[in-house]
Amino acid sequence: MTQIDAKTEALVPEWLSLPDIAERLDVEVTRVRQLVKEGQLVAVRRGENNALYVPAAFLDGDRVVRGLSGLLTLLRDDGFDEVEILQWMFTPDPTLPGTPAQAMSENRGTEVKRRAQALAV
Repeated sequence: MTQIDAKTEALVPEWLSLPDIAERLDVEVTRVRQLVKEGQLVAVRRGENNALYVPAAFLDGDRVVRGLSGLLTLLRDDGFDEVEILQWMFTPDPTLPGTPAQAMSENRGTEVKRRAQALAV
């Protein structure tokens, strides 16, 4: 997992530890680790303990935001690493409006995916 810089960390308004995510999803922490390993969530190392954290915006109540896994796959296929994904997802895009992460949580994933596909061109 990647350690993030202060600039990228500041882009993300709220972080959740893997145990916090496990509790919200009502699964074991090992399942959350598997979601990260499978690429369905992005986790980075941060904080004093260098623990893994995931942006809270990637969860919608007790589930992963709809369409997030496909978007993450698309971005990785475009050559993005975890830090670049977070920077793209949490940087405001005036054409959306808001950030791609915000648009995903508002069920505007189609528009976000269009913008991600345009990155590859």
